[in-house]
Amino acid sequence: MSAIAAAERDEVAVAVAAFKSGDYPGALSLFTTMAEAGDMEAQAWLGSFYANGIGVEASLPTAFAWYLRAAEQGHVQAATNVGAMLAMGQGTPRDRPAGAKWLSRAAELGDQMAQYNLATLLSKGDGVPLDNESAAQLYRRAAEAGHYPSQARLGYFYANGVGVAKDRVAAFAWLSLAAQHGVGTALTALEALIADMSGEEKKRGLALAQQQRGRMAGGTAPVTINPIPG
Repeated sequence: MSAIAAAERDEVAVAVAAFKSGDYPGALSLFTTMAEAGDMEAQAWLGSFYANGIGVEASLPTAFAWYLRAAEQGHVQAATNVGAMLAMGQGTPRDRPAGAKWLSRAAELGDQMAQYNLATLLSKGDGVPLDNESAAQLYRRAAEAGHYPSQARLGYFYANGVGVAKDRVAAFAWLSLAAQHGVGTALTALEALIADMSGEEKKRGLALAQQQRGRMAGGTAPVTINPIPG
């Protein structure tokens, strides 16, 4: 890392620290200065401030503009937000095919929310061709990384044979993981599923859930836009 790049990261760290301490005006000022100078991390954070009204009046069009500037420089999470906002028409005219392209870019780079949102579009055939197999693969990638709504959706897919072979054991495992983290739809689906399962299937499902439980982690980053409704 060059000395300039290291200094920029230090400046971002100072702004993030201000944000975490509740000094939103101070953080906003620091992020604005860096964003206007072209720092993509600061641009993504500034987009979050405007999207959520943190220390400033909320403005989705302004948020979209900052997210787009960051995404065009390669910021993955900003690309996810650009895709979601285009798909839902938030702060910009609705354009689901364009949104899917941004989501695909971020999903390929491993962003869980992008994988979830793109899978949702694919499973509905909304703005993109219907493709439940690809949707299932995306939900699996996000689910295995610890994204609870994706675990619920993957469990539903396995329970109903959507995009994957029907598998009650796998459905039980994924729905259990999601239900344990408060995903209400997962709990409802799990209760219906259990009624048709044998004791041996439940035992295998619990073992699979336990196997997956130890593979999940997270971190601090700019706030993401809400997921596309499934």
